[in-house]
Amino acid sequence: MTIAQETRYYSPAEYLELEVNSDIRNEYIDGVIIPMTGGTPNHNQIAGNFYAVLNFALKRQPYRVFITDQRLWIPDKRIHTYPDIMIIQNPLVYEEGRKDTLTNPVMIAEVLSKSTSSNDRDQKFAAYRTIPTLQEYILIDQYTMHVEQFWKSDNNKWIFSEFIDENMSLNLASVPCQILLADIYDKVDFNPEL
Repeated sequence: MTIAQETRYYSPAEYLELEVNSDIRNEYIDGVIIPMTGGTPNHNQIAGNFYAVLNFALKRQPYRVFITDQRLWIPDKRIHTYPDIMIIQNPLVYEEGRKDTLTNPVMIAEVLSKSTSSNDRDQKFAAYRTIPTLQEYILIDQYTMHVEQFWKSDNNKWIFSEFIDENMSLNLASVPCQILLADIYDKVDFNPEL
């Protein structure tokens, strides 16, 4: 006989108190705390490449670029999460009563893994779309050269574009930046030895 384990639900305040003292990062989804898994070398290389290009392209402009460890609060869905890359237009807007959790990204990018791909495409994207400031969402595959871009048009429709060749340029809609896929995937090994 299997006994169902009862799920413990936490308030956002309880989660934040635990998270500040935690050695690992955890997401918070409507009362449930979910430990985040570690990344692969490809995941880290792609996130680092994308961050570096963005940070350089947006220097002396009214944007801040954040990578991996910056917490985001999505109040409509009661979610605390850590996007792989976020761009925020100044001024930074913090979760009420916090100085470590932001609420106003204009662009979010996620590097897809086998364990997170479905969630990043569906539930996370649905949650991100509730953020009033969000204008663009980028999904970057770490196993093959493939980038998906979603950007919000003036009439609140999301437009989709796809990039699959190293010579293609990703033109961001939310900020003035153009990135070659070859630069996003620089030093990424699609055939690592297992």
